[in-house]
Amino acid sequence: MRRTLPLALALLLGVGACSPAEVVVSIEVELDNPDGEGTLQRVLSDIEVQLLPYDRDAVFDSMSAAFGTPEPEVPTELLAAREEVQAAQAEWNEAERRWSLIRDTLQALTATMEQFSRGEAQYVLLFREFQDWDSQLGGVERQRDIAFARFDSLQQATIRSSDEMSIQLDNWADEAFADVGEVFRAKQLAAGLDIAVDTTDASGIARGNLRVRPGQYWVHARYEMTYSELYWNVPVTVERGDPVPVMLSQANADERMIF
Repeated sequence: MRRTLPLALALLLGVGACSPAEVVVSIEVELDNPDGEGTLQRVLSDIEVQLLPYDRDAVFDSMSAAFGTPEPEVPTELLAAREEVQAAQAEWNEAERRWSLIRDTLQALTATMEQFSRGEAQYVLLFREFQDWDSQLGGVERQRDIAFARFDSLQQATIRSSDEMSIQLDNWADEAFADVGEVFRAKQLAAGLDIAVDTTDASGIARGNLRVRPGQYWVHARYEMTYSELYWNVPVTVERGDPVPVMLSQANADERMIF
């Protein structure tokens, strides 16, 4: 006699075979501390995350090779100039931070001194501290202004060259990757899998909408900074069972210059 599964169990197994798997993506990067020296770990919210059933980098590499004309190279002089601008901005930011610290300290000391009469010992101590800080303010302010002027001058000198380079790169990409949308669609059809898209929440996590059928995928996201972007195209094998965690950080990102 042929053995058959109970109907309820058969339906349960059938649903399990068709149920999607879940991918949970978190993004955390290390950025310069805006309030002082060192760096801070920061989760990235509101970042679009794509789960793609094809390797988009491989597609672009293949199309670049087939196009024949190489991608325009960024002149070394422009690269050096942009690095100088970045260093000058860091110097200005540090001078601005120092000036703000002294200003806030003077304001706090002034508010505290108002609680005492001028003849009290505590007032005298606070006033001496106020004088020490106040003697630094003018010099730091001059340093800040000089640093900004240098940064602004260097930046203005590179704007035209950067814009021209951006136009060259965009024009080349428009021709080289004119059919990239069709190639992506063909890759997706060949894989027989869907694309899933979600956005990271306040805790830097994207989940819920990244539910797909098991298979090979690539997690794609990007985070734009002042002079460059962090770019992710991380392969992941999705299987049923527990949610598949994917951590995006500087360690598995490419940092790419932007214009």
